[in-house]
Amino acid sequence: MRLIFRLVLRLTAIALACLVLTASFVMVDAHKAIEAETTASAERVAHGLENLFWRAILWRATMRRDNVLPTPDWESFSTLRLISPGVCISYAPAGDTPRTLCSQTENVGSAAPPWFSDLYESAFGAPGSATRLLTVRAPDTGLVVARADPQAAIRQAWRRISVVLSVAATMAVGICVLSGIAIWQALAPTRAIVDGLRKLGEGDYRHRIAVFTKEEFGLIAAAVNDLAERLAQTTAERVALTKRLFEVQEDERRALARDLHDEFGQCLTAMIAFAAAIESSAKDRPDLAEDARAIAKVAKRMMASLRETLARLRSQDLEELGLEACLVRLAASWNARTAPKAVVHLGLVGDLGALPVAVSTSVYRIAQECLTNAMRHGAPKEIHLRVERAGSDEDAVSLVVEDDGGGDPQKIHASSGRGILGVRERIAAFGGSLSICGAARGVRISARIPCAASRLVEA
Repeated sequence: MRLIFRLVLRLTAIALACLVLTASFVMVDAHKAIEAETTASAERVAHGLENLFWRAILWRATMRRDNVLPTPDWESFSTLRLISPGVCISYAPAGDTPRTLCSQTENVGSAAPPWFSDLYESAFGAPGSATRLLTVRAPDTGLVVARADPQAAIRQAWRRISVVLSVAATMAVGICVLSGIAIWQALAPTRAIVDGLRKLGEGDYRHRIAVFTKEEFGLIAAAVNDLAERLAQTTAERVALTKRLFEVQEDERRALARDLHDEFGQCLTAMIAFAAAIESSAKDRPDLAEDARAIAKVAKRMMASLRETLARLRSQDLEELGLEACLVRLAASWNARTAPKAVVHLGLVGDLGALPVAVSTSVYRIAQECLTNAMRHGAPKEIHLRVERAGSDEDAVSLVVEDDGGGDPQKIHASSGRGILGVRERIAAFGGSLSICGAARGVRISARIPCAASRLVEA
């Protein structure tokens, strides 16, 4: 199910993109929060020191501003509480050296990885500062400057991002896993649909897909089942029609053989008799006797050709003699020719006598056609014909014709001749299979016809 993996990968990519966007947003938000804390610390400290300033003036009952806020007075725990963690406050009374007070710059979060520190510094640079007057009524009393410690700011940002990303990553993994399970369950019917289409392509029209839902996949499965039913019906009709066409073809062959035997055979016999009579009565005419002998010779050759034609046309011998005897005669007829191109080796295995008539006829015609094609289109020296009836539980008959004539199987596949087309139609009529491939030195044709299917067709 590559689709599930692709969808899960897309979900993972989307989750990673969301994590990156979340990290960027949290980093920007953390930087803004640090700046806000810095500004708030400056305002709180400035307000607190302003109170100290005016209280000192009231206590001293004087307006002298020299050393108004001594260092021990403002660098106290009460001032430190006003400073946010990671922020440093600098303050110098007018004319005095600036002093700095920092709040928890070392213990703010855990140390960030070097790559995050570099990324944060390259994105935001050094933290900014916030400056406030101690009091607007007396600007010369000094400034309060707040600045976030760079390392503390990075640790604070890393703490926020690590917490948010850990939660977000956990949620993303959970969403991806749960989404993958949901997608796998949602696409589960596709496996049954694909298997059904594959079996449909292999010719198994009896297979039906179980419909588990009435949604989209259920509609697709129902459509595939309807298609399989229609194909099964169409195939059954085509097989019956093909079988009927072969029966009509055999009837026409027998009728043609009978007409040839009755008409041409008698005519040729009479021609030979007349030629013999002319030869015997033309003793004083040597030229006429020679012509009579030539006529008789041609007539005998035509008679031999007629016998071969009748042997190819007639199929009643299959019913009278059986398939084995007919195949033996077929091989012997090729081997008995005056100038045979090749020697035909015949191999018969199994009980061929109990085959259905339709199967016997088709096997004989296929063997006849394969031998003719091997002799006509190749230059073989040996042809091996093997017919075997399988002895397993699956009753079937197989036919193999292999020659050493050096033919090309691709040309046979692409051939538009009626011979190989007839072979294919005969095999398809019984639900069999045909294989044409290369042999060691020629072409190998293998055919297989199930006998059980032939009995169903005859029924």
